[in-house]
Amino acid sequence: MHLSKTDVPVRIDAPGAVARQQTDFGAAFGVMGAEYFSMAAGADLAPLLEGLHGDVCNSAHWGYVISGDVTVTYQDGSTEQCVTSDLFHWPAGHSVRVEEDAELILFSPQSEHSPVLDHIKTKLGV
Repeated sequence: MHLSKTDVPVRIDAPGAVARQQTDFGAAFGVMGAEYFSMAAGADLAPLLEGLHGDVCNSAHWGYVISGDVTVTYQDGSTEQCVTSDLFHWPAGHSVRVEEDAELILFSPQSEHSPVLDHIKTKLGV
């Protein structure tokens, strides 16, 4: 399967953030989704995660920073910075803040990530 960025359906389109997600990769990939995630400098997901268990994202993510500067804060208060060309794994229990406009590619288990995205959409009123 091959998709260009513009062919991936938009799941969330909010001021400062656009999440494009493809979820039907089939059995070859298990139940994983692939996502292009664009976030503007200053975007902070923490307020949108309030109300989820622990007020954090409850999904693990594997991915690549195409461009930008992202600070990940974990439930224990530790942080790490991911910048252009970094590969990453963020276990469940994190939040994300963007220091510099960022383009990311994420791979996430849909049973964990879909409820998080649905929660964010509800908080945004979309």
